[in-house]
Parts: sequence; structure tokens; C-alpha cells
Amino acid sequence: MAENLTVTTERVDDIPVLIAQAERMGLPGLVDEHFVSHGNWLGTSLGMTITVWLDHILSEGDHRLNQVQGWVSHREETLSIAVGHPVRSLEWSDDRLGIALDVLSDDQRWQQFEAGLNRRLVRVYALAPKQVRLDSTTTSGYWTVTEDGMFQFGHSKDHRPDLPQLKVMVSTLDPMGMPLAVQVVSGERADDRLYIPAIQRVGQGLDEHGLLYVGGCKMGALEPRGFIQAQGDCYLCPLAKVQMPDQELEKLLKPVWAGEQPVTAVYRSKEDGQQEQIAEGYEVTVPLTAEIDGKPVVWHERRLVIRSLQQAQATEAALRTRLARAETQVAALNERKQGKKRFTNEEEVRQAAEAILRERRVIELVTLTPEEQVRERPVRAYGGHPAGVRVERDWQVQAKANPQAVAGAIRWFGWRVYATNASAEMLSLEKAVLAYREEYVIERSFGRLKGKPLSVTPMYLQSDKRATGLIRLLSLGLRLLALLEFSVRQELAERDEKLAGLYAGNPKRSTSHPTAEALLKAFDNITLSVVSLGEQAHRHVTPLSVLQTKILALLGFPSGIYDRLCAQAPNTS
Repeated sequence: MAENLTVTTERVDDIPVLIAQAERMGLPGLVDEHFVSHGNWLGTSLGMTITVWLDHILSEGDHRLNQVQGWVSHREETLSIAVGHPVRSLEWSDDRLGIALDVLSDDQRWQQFEAGLNRRLVRVYALAPKQVRLDSTTTSGYWTVTEDGMFQFGHSKDHRPDLPQLKVMVSTLDPMGMPLAVQVVSGERADDRLYIPAIQRVGQGLDEHGLLYVGGCKMGALEPRGFIQAQGDCYLCPLAKVQMPDQELEKLLKPVWAGEQPVTAVYRSKEDGQQEQIAEGYEVTVPLTAEIDGKPVVWHERRLVIRSLQQAQATEAALRTRLARAETQVAALNERKQGKKRFTNEEEVRQAAEAILRERRVIELVTLTPEEQVRERPVRAYGGHPAGVRVERDWQVQAKANPQAVAGAIRWFGWRVYATNASAEMLSLEKAVLAYREEYVIERSFGRLKGKPLSVTPMYLQSDKRATGLIRLLSLGLRLLALLEFSVRQELAERDEKLAGLYAGNPKRSTSHPTAEALLKAFDNITLSVVSLGEQAHRHVTPLSVLQTKILALLGFPSGIYDRLCAQAPNTS
């Protein structure tokens, strides 16, 4: 009797790379060490369950719980070999994954886990923490709002104030953008109350001081600045109008406008090596006192009065565009057209013109000149009325920008005051400008979190606990991507090399700063084929390309993470 021949194939792609990266981070073991799984939890450990789930999320860009089991069922051979023990797709059912999220939502255990993870990553990757960036974002959804729930209405950074939201405060390690601490709070919470807890969490995880914390204007409140000073760290943040009202800013700018205060030019190197001036400014020092935990804290703060040239130019261009449009719209009031309203008194035409100026936000910069127009129009005889002349009166208005007022507004553009307690030796004016301008690093993390590959938006969960657990899970994905990217870029820098072949349609284009997404995509279309004939099984994995082999070498992973897929898989029966 002839034996049956069966052939099965599985998509492997980047699964071995992601699992190897997670294991290097110590992720599975640390999760099992710090979290207690459900009493009836059997089979694959909680740590490895979460690791495989992260692989699915990063590969598919989909965090939905009900999508994972089917994905695993088509990769059981691959995952069994990569994990080192037989896996069953049922172990990634949505019920089981929901339990995993409940476990991750435990605040106390998460803080201990996060601190342990940070200490391990600093040691394993030989990181030298010096600068931490803090910022928050929101994620909106069609949730039910309850009085004490996490989903609340608040200031939306997604420009969806009509939807309830969660707020996520993230602290990242510069310049790699790796999260150090992630807080999930209700959507109505103000940012200024989130900075101190975030800084405390970072300190617990890194267990060192002397760090520079870079934050937004909400960190400029006196209490966060005093707290950072009290614990021996440094800060850099812009001051909002509450701390730096226009009257105070004007006192700082008048000497500059009068030519009495010299300014320092700030330059940045362009890709072609040329130096480009991006800002100018000077600094002053002021004494400060704050009460932190019932004790007075006294220090001297450097205030950097900085003008961004690009922002000044962009703001001036926008103003001139608004002025031109306002003048055009006001002039259109004077057009005589059939059916168009005619203004018969001065007050009426002035109110119409001022409404246009207010809409364009230039009412204080434009002079309005209403004038009465008198016209004589000949009238033919009709219906027994003799021919004659009809006198028509109406009001028109002219709008003209006031040059002095416009110049007075423009000289404010681009100026902002930054505060820091760092010494000039540690953080010069030039370095401070460049450091703050790297805010795109954390914005990139937010882009990954809310878009592909993590895709927290839209979120389909309705439970506060599980929403918290999911965001914490996705923050692990952010760490994995940041470290993978950091490892390759660092190795390329040490070798003084660039990596080619990542760009579709342009195989010769090379880069020294490849993204994690591009590196993982390079492993697309790797498959495992299993040919079974009776009791004999033959396995074949798509041979790795030169590019794939090079990426593995840059990551420090052996090609064997793919070769071992040809070995006998653990018995999954």
C-alpha cells in the first residue's frame, strides 16, 4: 500500500529574529519572575505567551486578541522549534490572552518588573543613561464613560475631543528612544501632575542620578523643577506663559531689540557637512526657591532666551498670508453685484470688516478706513414719471496693514525661554537648543504606538484593566524595536559601514540609520516546508539572502536561528 505524501508550508519571516531579540532582553524570564499567572495556567509560560503575542503584533500590526490563535495555528512547527517546546494554538485563545492582560495590569508588579527590565537592558546593552525625554499622548475610542473609569473626556492630542480617551505618559532614553517608564492614566488627567511620578519611576529603574530630563512646558511648573533639583538631577524645558508672561518676556527681549544684548548663534550640521544657523539667543541666571516634601529647595536656574529662525520665518509667512487674505476679503465687501448686500451706514460696514479681521487674527494690525460713496445714476422716464437722476449712497471700507504694528508683532516671533539647572559646562546654550530639538525621538515612539506596527488605535477593549495591560504590552514592543534598531546602527557605526538593499526599487541605496521596521521587513517570505512520507519528514527553510545574513551578523545573532528550523520539531501531538 502506497504511503501518503503530505507537504505543509509555514510563513517564518521575522519570527526567529523577534524571539531571539526578546530572549536577549530577558523578557520571557522577567515576566515569569515578576508576575503570578492564573492558578490553572498550563503549557507555555506567561512570559513566552506574551513574547509570541508580541511577535504576532509586530508582524501583523494587529493587537486584537481574537486574531492570534489563528496566526499561531499556521505556524505551530516554527514556533515549537523557536520556543524549544511544543506549542498549541489553543494556548493563544482570546480568553487566555485576556488573562495575560489582567496580570500585566497589576500596578505594583508592573513597576517592579519595569525596574528590573531597565536594569537588565542597561547592563546587557552597555547603555550609558544621560538624557531622558518625557511626554504624553492620548488614544481615543468609542468607549463608555463611567464616573471612576479610565476612559474620560479631556484635552485630546488626537484632535478628537468628541471621543473619550486614555492618556499615556512615556519616559524614553535618548537618543535611542527606548521607553524606560510607561504610565497609563485616565483621559482627563493634566500633564503637569504626571511628571514627578514618571521621574520617580525612571530613578527606581536606573538607580542613578545626574540625568538630564527633557520635557514640555507642563514640566516647567515650579514643583517638577524643584523635585528634579532636590534629587540631584537636571532639567530642560520651555516655560509656558504662566511661568513666563509676556511682560516678563518683553523685559528679556527689549535689550535684544535695542541692540544692547549680544546673542549667540546656534548652528547644526547638515547631511552634506555644511553648517546651518538654526537659532540665536542668550542666557540669564535667576535664584529660585521651592518647597518639596515640606523642605525648602534653593538653587540657581539658567534661563535661555532663544529665537528659532525657522519658526520665526514660518510664523511671519503665515501672518503675511493672513493679512493678504484679510485685505482681499475686506475689498470684496465693496464689490457691487446684483443681489449683494449694500452697506448703508458706517457702523454696519465697519462691523463686517472687523469680523473678517478677527477671523484672520489680524484685527490689531490693520487700519480700516470707511468712506461714504455717492453716485448719480440717470433714470429713464417710465409710468408717467419723468426722466431724471437718482442719487445712491452707500458705505465702503478700505483695509491696510499698519507697517509699524506688523513689525512690532514680527519681532516677537520665534522667541521662547527655556529653563535648566544644568551647568554651562554640562549643557551649553547651543547643546540645550539641539537637545530640545530632538523631541522627534519620542514623537516617533508615539507614531509606532498609535500607528503601525503596534496599532493601539483603534482599541477594541472596554475593560480598564485590559486596556492598561494592553498599553503596557505594546510598550514592550516599543522597547524591542528601539533596541533592535540601536544594535544595528551601533554596529554599523563601529564598522564605519552602511547597509544596502532595504529600499524597494533602489537596491543600491544604503543607509547607516536603518529603521527597525525596514530591518524586519527584510525577512519577509521566508518559509518552512515539511515533506512527510510515512514516518519520514524532511524540512526545508528558504535560504537566507546576503542582506538577511548581514542583518543577523549586525544583530549578533547566528544564522542558526533559522537553520535549526530544519531539525525535528518537538512533538506537538
